[in-house]
Amino acid sequence: MTRKMTAPITLSLAHLTVLDADPLTLIEAAASGQFDAIGLRIVPPMPTDQIVPVIGDARLIRAIEQRLDSTGIRILDVEAVWLMPHTDVAALKPAIELGARLGAQHLLVVGNDSDTARQRDNFAALCDLADGFGLGIVLELMSYVELRTLAQARALLDAVRRPNAKLLIDALHFYRSGAHASDLAALDPGLFPYIHLCDAYAAAPDAAGLRTEGRSGRFYPGEGELPLGEFLRAFPSGITVAVEAPCAEYAGLSPIERGRICGAATRALLSGVHGPSPRPSH
Repeated sequence: MTRKMTAPITLSLAHLTVLDADPLTLIEAAASGQFDAIGLRIVPPMPTDQIVPVIGDARLIRAIEQRLDSTGIRILDVEAVWLMPHTDVAALKPAIELGARLGAQHLLVVGNDSDTARQRDNFAALCDLADGFGLGIVLELMSYVELRTLAQARALLDAVRRPNAKLLIDALHFYRSGAHASDLAALDPGLFPYIHLCDAYAAAPDAAGLRTEGRSGRFYPGEGELPLGEFLRAFPSGITVAVEAPCAEYAGLSPIERGRICGAATRALLSGVHGPSPRPSH
């Protein structure tokens, strides 16, 4: 049975922030940080990436559902589908079914295929497949993949014109692409169901270092040098914020402790930008 979302989400903890956490520990880390939701990784972005297998594990799925119920945490998105030359959209149906069962609102998608026509066709097919399960698609531009700029992302959305296809802006990748907050002013706010928030050094690494920075070299919101105030003010004040901030500085701490520190840092930053901190709904 598909789980239903019963209240608006304010803060979500993306799995990459505590990537070493299994799904149950991820939920506990989110609760420790007073997050409202999580982003759960159920599809390995690259074939070589290791994740805790969830699809097809009935016992683990039931345990996840029970832990969600006991903590009040919900699932904002499931991730991460990278559209690549070998992508088989039909084979992603079990992931989409599971996302719907767990109450996820979105499936996170990244474009990493240099063949733009094939990427367009696969993206359109994935949108249609997800729509059949009531799942939205969020297309994330990333600094070290083929689809890395706002212009490329908008072009793909315009090409497929699917109502469930939206855009996910990550603070790090946005600024590393050379974009500025003013670039968002002309876009329909309805394109953005939520954002990814993190911090980083103002100066970008060289091209070879972008992937390392993205996967382990970020900072928690407010602890780096990115202009996050102007970034946040470019979006509606009530937009859902998913924190994706894998930080080497805290890597030696437990996922539970990292979740707590990350949540506190995020609420402190948001309070300074938008007023009083968001109150958890659980």
